[in-house]
Amino acid sequence: MAIAAVLSAAGGAGAQETCSGAVPPPPKRGAWMSIASFGGAGDGRTLNTAAFAAAVASIQRRRARGGALLYVPPGVWLTGPFSLTSHMTLFLACGAVIRATQDTSSWPLIDPLPSYGRGRELPGKRYISLIHGNGLQDVFITGENGTIDGQGSVWWDMWKKGTLPFTRPHLLELMDSSNAIVSNLVFQDSPFWNIHPVYCSNVLIRNLTILAPHDSPNTDGIDPDSSSNVCIEDCNISTGDDLIAIKSGWDEYGIACGRPSSGITIRRITGSSPFAGFSVGSETSGGVENVLAEHLNFYSSGFGVHIKTNSGRGGFIRNITVSDVVLDNVRYGLRIAGDVGGHPDERYNHSALPIVDSLTIKNVQGQNIKEAGLIKGIPNSAFSRICLSNIKLHGSAPVRPWKCAAGHAFESGTAGSQNRLDEAGRIDTKITKGAVRAPVTCV
Repeated sequence: MAIAAVLSAAGGAGAQETCSGAVPPPPKRGAWMSIASFGGAGDGRTLNTAAFAAAVASIQRRRARGGALLYVPPGVWLTGPFSLTSHMTLFLACGAVIRATQDTSSWPLIDPLPSYGRGRELPGKRYISLIHGNGLQDVFITGENGTIDGQGSVWWDMWKKGTLPFTRPHLLELMDSSNAIVSNLVFQDSPFWNIHPVYCSNVLIRNLTILAPHDSPNTDGIDPDSSSNVCIEDCNISTGDDLIAIKSGWDEYGIACGRPSSGITIRRITGSSPFAGFSVGSETSGGVENVLAEHLNFYSSGFGVHIKTNSGRGGFIRNITVSDVVLDNVRYGLRIAGDVGGHPDERYNHSALPIVDSLTIKNVQGQNIKEAGLIKGIPNSAFSRICLSNIKLHGSAPVRPWKCAAGHAFESGTAGSQNRLDEAGRIDTKITKGAVRAPVTCV
C-alpha cells in the first residue's frame, strides 16, 4: 500500500507529492492507555523508566486487536532508555516532553551492529538509544508536536574531554524493523545521531523538527542505514552534523554483511549544519543505490550536497539523483570525494575500492557560496557517469573555482550531456560566481 495512504493519520501533506512505498496506514488501535496509569509522573523530576517499561510490557501481554496506543500527556517525563514493541503507537500530546536522564550510568550497553563491527566511536559495545526497537512490525512514533529531548550536553562534554567509555546513544534507533512511521514530533539535543533506522524496510519519516547546537558533535539528523524503501519528507533540521546521511556499514564489516541502502526518497528538507545538508556516506560498504533527493533548502552550512567514500570501503554508490536544491551562505556547494572517513581497525582491505556511478545533480541555485565545489576521485576506481546540470552558484566575494582532482579518477564523458568532460579535462558546468562563468579545471 502506498505511503501516501498514511498521510491522513500521520499528518497529511495535502496535494503535495508524497512518497510511495509499502507502509500500511496506521490501524485503529484496539487499546488505549496513558503512561500516567503505570505510575508515571510528568513533573520533570520523577524517573519514569519503570513506568515506560511496564506500559510496553502491558501492550505485549494484552495483544489487543490492532495493537495499542501509549499516550504521553502534557508534562515533562524524565526517563532512561526504554524499548518499544510491535503493533504499538507511542503518542506524545501537545506539551508532552520525553526527557532523557543525564545519569549516564543508567544507560544499558548493547552489542555493536554487525555491519560496523564495533561502536562507531570506540571499540566494543555501545549505549542503547533512548527509544529503541528491535525486530518490530507496525510501530508508530507520533504526536501533536511533542518533544523528545536527549539532554545531550553531558555526552557532548564527555566526547570533547575524551572521557567517553563507549559510543554515545541515539535518540531513536529502530533495528530489523518494518512498517514504521515517525512523524509530527520535535527531536532535540540528541547525544549522538538523532534517528537511526538500520536494517529496516518500509519506513516513513515526516513532519519532524530536529534541533541541536551547531557545535554539538556528531548529532546527525536522520541516518537511514542498510535500509530499503525509506521516505523522509517535510522536515526542518538544524544540528551539529549532516542533516541527512545515507549509510550502509563500515569497511570489512559492512562488506561482509552486504546490506545496501536502496529505494530512498528524500524531499522538502530545510535546514542548517556546519557539515552537509544532504550526504551519502562515508560508511557505504554495503552499497547505496536508487536514491532520489529533491526540493532541498540549506542555509548557513558547510556543504550543500556531499557524496563521500574512501579506499577500503568497497561497496557502491550508484543511481543517485539530487534535484531542485536552494543554497544560501554555504561553503561548498557540491562535493563528491573519495578520501573521506576513517576505518574501524587495521584489518580493512586496502584494495576494497568503492564504485561510484550514475550520479545526477541538477537544478541547483545558490547565493553567498564560498567555493563552488570539489570532485575528487579514487585512482584505479574511476567515478563514472557524473552529470551536473543547470547548476548556478553565486558568491559576492572572490570565489574559488571548481576543482576536479585525481587525474585518472574519471572516465571520459562522465559530466553528462550538458556538461561534458573535454579532452583537456575541463567541465563546462554552467556555474557562475557573481556574473562570471566558472569551468571545472582538473588538476
